[in-house]
Amino acid sequence: MEQRIKLVDVSGAPAREQDFWPTVVLPKAAINAEIERLASLPRPANGRRAASVSHPMNKGPVPAFAPGIDVHIEVLKPGEQTEPIMRSSTRVDMCIRGSGVAVIGNTQFKTEKFDVWNTPSMEPFSYRNDSADLFVRLSYSNTPLLEKLEVHYTDSTPVDLGKHSTFSHVVGEAVEGGQRARDLAKPISVGSDGAQLLGYEWLVDIDTLQSKSLHWPWKEVAPHLETVYGMDNAYTGRHLYVLYNPATERRIGTSHSFFATIAKLPAGKVDRPHRHSSAAINYIMWGEGKSVVNGEKIEWEEGDLHFSAPGWSVHNHASRGQGFMALTIQDHPLHIAMESLLWQETLKEPIHKLGSNKSGIQTNLNNQLKAA
Repeated sequence: MEQRIKLVDVSGAPAREQDFWPTVVLPKAAINAEIERLASLPRPANGRRAASVSHPMNKGPVPAFAPGIDVHIEVLKPGEQTEPIMRSSTRVDMCIRGSGVAVIGNTQFKTEKFDVWNTPSMEPFSYRNDSADLFVRLSYSNTPLLEKLEVHYTDSTPVDLGKHSTFSHVVGEAVEGGQRARDLAKPISVGSDGAQLLGYEWLVDIDTLQSKSLHWPWKEVAPHLETVYGMDNAYTGRHLYVLYNPATERRIGTSHSFFATIAKLPAGKVDRPHRHSSAAINYIMWGEGKSVVNGEKIEWEEGDLHFSAPGWSVHNHASRGQGFMALTIQDHPLHIAMESLLWQETLKEPIHKLGSNKSGIQTNLNNQLKAA
């Protein structure tokens, strides 16, 4: 059937108003009920019991909790394991109950509650539960974005995870003979401001940087959080650490799409209202607090999953009781790569394009260190 191409006149048209998804909380009780429901099911053929958390505003093509981020609740019963699978999406996982073993490419490690790890694109992965309890994890990926682009690649053909490791190379790997075809395609300067012409070889022989699965064990991370927890409430930054993957370089990510941070806020801490183009999802690991997002007040507590910062929405968070601790997943590195990471630290300050401005946003860390 012939498809008719439309020409749409947009001459003088105003910018489209962005339709922000509202902030929502999936409470701990609902998460626990879903865990028990998944555990009651017969084992699926691929061993993967999972539920995807879908925002009420999501219109597909796949479930998503933020426009470009999905969150899966994944459950393995004792003695079970999943079949290997390989995808072009990247993932960040946190164990929230029990323990298990992750096998990702050539990497294998034991995971326990609150451990975090990443799965690179096109690395086969599988999980097994070698404990007596359920092995439950939250898994975040950029699948919704790739599905929207109709380019999400999935290979469920069983592979030998001990031998198979795809796309793990080092920078500037030479072809046989020691010289790359790219070396012969010399750059041609155009103009006087740095513009160049590059041959086809530069498009298909990009310098590569090893992308591997990294593991942040909770028992090693937790002691360091006491440092940010003990900082004075006058600190103008966030009381957190980024789980940094060096392969993401200046994008400061845990995966190439997301950063994962773990924050531990002291009692009585209230963030200043701010906004950024990256979306954020918080899993409350301990404590309680409240947020104001686009003028809407919302409360949350330990075990809740909070879509806390719809892109470019004005928001702030405050601790209650003794404070709170949270894992935040945010598509910050993706926006840096696209040169679209807009950030306004307070509504009185100018909008920054982080990663491109001459200088970034500064905090009063120096004063905090002197006080300590």
